[in-house]
Amino acid sequence: MYKFKGKEYPCCTSLTMGIIGGKWKTVILYHLIDGTLRYNELRKEVPMVTERTLSLQLKTLENDGIIKRKVYTSKPPLKVEYSLTDLGKTLIPLIHSVADWGNYAVENYSK
Repeated sequence: MYKFKGKEYPCCTSLTMGIIGGKWKTVILYHLIDGTLRYNELRKEVPMVTERTLSLQLKTLENDGIIKRKVYTSKPPLKVEYSLTDLGKTLIPLIHSVADWGNYAVENYSK
């Protein structure tokens, strides 16, 4: 049994998929690879996701320690930025592999 952030997983693969699995988490992480993005910039990068879903996925990734959220309150309007944590950066090779496989599948098997 694997324990991470108060949750138990039966194997290391289920832990990984529990953290980055689902329709949008890997997409969000992919867009954060190149650096910090504001909430609205993420919305533009992933226009198909609803605001509610994006907010929930960001919160989950933050709670798991994969991304960090920085809020600037010094002057209106409120500015919120998201970036990968050191733990999140360890996922970059995995995310690149997932993206590469997607490109390969489209190029070779999408007919």
